[in-house]
Amino acid sequence: MPTSAEFIEGSDVSIGHLGIVAGAFDTLGIAGVIDRAIPKTRQHHLTHGDTVKAMVLNGLGFVERRLYLYPEFFSEIAVDRLLGDGITTEHLNDDVLGRTLDAIAAYGPTELFNEVVAECLLASDYGTHCLHVDTTAFSVSGEYDVDFDSRDMTITYGHPKDGRWDLKQFVLGMATDQHGIPLFLQTFSGNESDKKTLLTIITQLTENLQHPGKVYHIADAAFYTAENLATLGTHTFWISRVPATLNEVKDLVAADLPLQPCADDRYRYAEHLSEYASIPQKWVVYHSAPMQEQQEKTFAKRLENDKKKAETSLRKLGAREFACEPDARIAAEMWLQEHPQFRFISMDIRAITRKMTKKRGRPKADEPVETVYTVSAAIEHDPESVSERLQKLGRFVLATNDLELSPDELLANYKEQGTVERGFRFLKDPSFRVAEIYLKKPSRIQALAMIMVLCLFIYAMTEFRLRRNLQETGETVTGQTKKQTQKPTLKWLFFRFRGVRELRFRAGKAVTVLVTNMTPEFWKILRLLGTEYENYYL
Repeated sequence: MPTSAEFIEGSDVSIGHLGIVAGAFDTLGIAGVIDRAIPKTRQHHLTHGDTVKAMVLNGLGFVERRLYLYPEFFSEIAVDRLLGDGITTEHLNDDVLGRTLDAIAAYGPTELFNEVVAECLLASDYGTHCLHVDTTAFSVSGEYDVDFDSRDMTITYGHPKDGRWDLKQFVLGMATDQHGIPLFLQTFSGNESDKKTLLTIITQLTENLQHPGKVYHIADAAFYTAENLATLGTHTFWISRVPATLNEVKDLVAADLPLQPCADDRYRYAEHLSEYASIPQKWVVYHSAPMQEQQEKTFAKRLENDKKKAETSLRKLGAREFACEPDARIAAEMWLQEHPQFRFISMDIRAITRKMTKKRGRPKADEPVETVYTVSAAIEHDPESVSERLQKLGRFVLATNDLELSPDELLANYKEQGTVERGFRFLKDPSFRVAEIYLKKPSRIQALAMIMVLCLFIYAMTEFRLRRNLQETGETVTGQTKKQTQKPTLKWLFFRFRGVRELRFRAGKAVTVLVTNMTPEFWKILRLLGTEYENYYL
């Protein structure tokens, strides 16, 4: 750059980590999929693909700015670098955002996301063999009118997982693979039950995602109902935790089983065949040492609370009066039957004689009296009952209709259920600003939910791509603990890129563009990701 060059006022703008986001969007070919599905019909400067890219940059910007302030979000961003020559902040207005959300809603958010996933998975082999299915609720404020584009989704009161009973909500269902990459989304009314929504998602997955190998659909205990199992039959493979409320599970968990060691030495197991819902399936009872340790911490407190409740009930029994001793003894025995976890340390039937009229003083010899009987008792926990309850600690039952799946494989696949739960935490993270639900049309909320999951899709795909390339090359990068790692979180790398900026200088008619604050490790990260990512920082 010539020494006489002058800095162009207002040209100091941020690139930060958004070049990585833009590179991922381009690499995955998302704009092309969107523009083929919903081509622009008017002479607007931006296509719907451009607008979705801008929304994703906003969503993964990790700044304290809501989506509806999205023009302001780009006021200090290198817009033409990230979105294309000739695109300015003025092009990114609320009308553009609204038109694209309406177009997505009219096409179908689920259908559009399915097309994006299909395009990306055709281009990449991510070895999908597990689909983790779950739902979460998003609370919203304000009133919502009936919206014919909302595809049967109603914003209404339901069972809030965040405890906000005062707010209406909608439910987001999602499926991720074992790497945490979302492959399916669908929105549901705020009062839909998990039992129904989980089955709907799995059914849709089997129709939309064709995979040549064996794929397991994994869900929590809410999925496990006789109706759901019968609906899926034997051709769709599933893995689920079995509800602890089933009598068969209670018996298995309490049984004295010969447990075998798992490959993970923290677990032991015992196999059991079941015909629940007339579906042949394998049940495996697991004992988890970490779970037992955790449950033991609360077990003593639970025993103490149980005893306090039992003693309150016993005092009520002691306050009752019976006409004869046998009635009092029967009542005491019935109390024990109702409280099988306890036994009497002592139990006396006391006879109380008193005059029938309520006059003061000692009764006269010929004055009529009555005798009533009361129960006086002290209790303790029954040792056998406590021992049985201790034996159940750390035990749970997993089920699958693939009878060939080993206990170790079953456990490993189910434990990856945390990937979809982490995805929901990502969507609800305060720094993920697309999670601010403010729109008043249910159809736009459905479209916005698709954008939210698309952000997670791009984030997870990029993180997986970088980690895989680090492992294949044997290289490392600096992690959050300042140690070298092959498994960095993308959010940490985004944070490290926060100081990268673009500056422009003029020398005569020539304009020089500089990208500042790049480091050798930043270039290594971009090289590992690919040329499309590097280009945004050149």
